[in-house]
Amino acid sequence: MANPQTENGYTRIANELLEQIMKHRLNGTQFRIVLAIWRYTYGFRRTEHSLPLSYLAMKIEASKGQTQKALDQLIQKKIITITEFDIKGGRKLGVNKNYEEWDSNETLVPAGIETKSVKPKKGAKKKVYDEDNTYYKMAVYFHNLVKIVAQEAGIEHLIARANLQTWADDFRKLVELEKVEKRLAKEVMDWVITDDFWRTNILSASTFRKQFAKLVLKMASQKKPSQPKKQTDSRDKDIEFQQWVAGGGDPNDFNWN
Repeated sequence: MANPQTENGYTRIANELLEQIMKHRLNGTQFRIVLAIWRYTYGFRRTEHSLPLSYLAMKIEASKGQTQKALDQLIQKKIITITEFDIKGGRKLGVNKNYEEWDSNETLVPAGIETKSVKPKKGAKKKVYDEDNTYYKMAVYFHNLVKIVAQEAGIEHLIARANLQTWADDFRKLVELEKVEKRLAKEVMDWVITDDFWRTNILSASTFRKQFAKLVLKMASQKKPSQPKKQTDSRDKDIEFQQWVAGGGDPNDFNWN
């Protein structure tokens, strides 16, 4: 028989936060994600923690796709925040304590009050990239490179809240729409952080994509080997001299230079 005791561990959560989360229309997966993040942050007396998607999905017993979709929705609602990325590209997640920033469009309303349902506008469905997706991996790879440059320049705050979903979509467009080979894209990523000018001017996947043509040309110009100067063969000059004399030229007027 189960017999949980606080002596075996417990999670301290402010009542104010619990009261606010009650008022939001979260689906089952979203609510379980919030509980999981509270468990592995406040449950260990910390406010944030690196939680890979696969680990989070395992803990709430949901598929990775289902977990990814629900997590992105919570991030969009500003209920869950991404504080930073660890060295492997994993996201450090936490619950936003400032509930006044939470998306209030879906809060519960008191019983008896009628509300008009608003149909969402039709539009293209936003693509979601999981952690195993190639474009997401490209985004993580480039973000880790850019993060090092930003830290060295003291501007890491500019990429602290980078949205890797958006970055992944830019890399997809670069490859699928603009027909850039992934190999070339990686080569330019590695090069751009070494260039004195571009390294602090390319801090996002969007800028990388927009400036890609210029970056490729600049990289190619730097890698192009310089042409060695042609060495003059003295025998060629002897032949010219003989031709000059045979043609009636004055030997003293021949230009040996």
